[in-house]
Amino acid sequence: MKFGAAFTLFSSFVSTALAVSFIVPGAVWSDTSGAKIQAHGGHVIKVGSTFYWLGYSTTAGVRPNIYTSTDLMNWTHFGIASTAVSAMYRPKFVSSGGKWYIWGQVNREIVTLVAPGSSPLSTAYTLTGSPQLLPPDARSFSDMGVFVADNGAYRYPHTREPYPNYYRQDQATSSPVPTLTTFKSTTSMLGTQSRLAVESQILASGSLEGPGMFKSSGGVYYLIMSQKTGYRSNPNKVYWAPSLAGPWSGGTDIAPESANTYNSQNSAELVIKGTSTTSYIFLGDAWDSTGSDASNYEWLPITVSDSAHTLTLQNLSMWTVNPNTGVVSSSGFSNITIKAADGIVSGSAVVKKRAVHNINSSSNVTFNNIIGKGDKQWVSFEYAVNNVTAGEAHVVVNGGAPVNLSQLNSRAGHYSTVPVALELQKGVNTLTFGATGHDFEAHLEGIQVFDDY
Repeated sequence: MKFGAAFTLFSSFVSTALAVSFIVPGAVWSDTSGAKIQAHGGHVIKVGSTFYWLGYSTTAGVRPNIYTSTDLMNWTHFGIASTAVSAMYRPKFVSSGGKWYIWGQVNREIVTLVAPGSSPLSTAYTLTGSPQLLPPDARSFSDMGVFVADNGAYRYPHTREPYPNYYRQDQATSSPVPTLTTFKSTTSMLGTQSRLAVESQILASGSLEGPGMFKSSGGVYYLIMSQKTGYRSNPNKVYWAPSLAGPWSGGTDIAPESANTYNSQNSAELVIKGTSTTSYIFLGDAWDSTGSDASNYEWLPITVSDSAHTLTLQNLSMWTVNPNTGVVSSSGFSNITIKAADGIVSGSAVVKKRAVHNINSSSNVTFNNIIGKGDKQWVSFEYAVNNVTAGEAHVVVNGGAPVNLSQLNSRAGHYSTVPVALELQKGVNTLTFGATGHDFEAHLEGIQVFDDY
């Protein structure tokens, strides 16, 4: 029961929202009203100076949910895009012919929603057309991505075969025209829109899903896909091609294999063409075990090497990007770092090489004289646990109720650092790190306290 109280305590922390100063992968993100952001399987686009984030909310019936931002950090909830559908997974924005559409998957079929006006912002998207299986042989699919090219928007669903499929959207219509990596002559028609009968290039010997694509400033097309392991993370793979028609090559890891894409799954990529540089951002989902709204987000900058045809995620615990210049920054944040051994160690916990091990229900580590500003601040805990399902790591602020870290970060102990937004009183604070659970232990390397939120 006390961990339920801990979650209530954190909810009160975020009821008065403050401006967010960092992108913090894997942490709980709140919108400008203080509510947890629910935009899973999402997609981010930029129109003018505004970013639009579309994803689904499981508590809203797996319906498409829209947020807006001008800095990629502070997001305002606009609303559910449509009540005309439910169970729509991985929704994506597409514009065509002055209209805005949402493409998504319902019952393993393509479903298209259209906005009533000329803006992506609407809570009155309506269904257009009938749900569609994939031509030429009526295949079902699951995950779907979108890539916008000069000649239209391409959708690339994952089918049961180990390759992506590309479907080009004509600029002036909402009917998809299939276009895959190799072409055959067309003989089939759908209404007034011709469809190509096509075949695809096999990328790998195993099934792939979670596709995301972008084109680099050097003209190389990159495709990122995860392997099929349910909501368990795995090493996401990178493929490249000189054009959408291929040939596609690659299959390298986007992160160290053991990191399992930093415990996330690819959802989409965002390209920021700034005045100083072009930055590429991996938009991943940090799923919990069921893909629920307790899941979080793992957004990381991507290092692109067109010469080597590789993509590498920059594993940053806190970072920012200037939406105008495109410059990514991960340094210069004012903070203090305290090694765990410099805290007050109690109970059966032991110090080993400045870290504290064997932290359990009868032991903890307390840090005194933590200076706060009187509002929310990020505090990052570098720790690991012996079994992520056996118990809970938590932090107590100034003797209050425990804040459960694995509720705040749904897979705490998997990340090298776990940043948590805590409300620190102005002046001196005391933080106590502890653990509860049968045969559950944590070891703590240290903490970082950031001046800002």
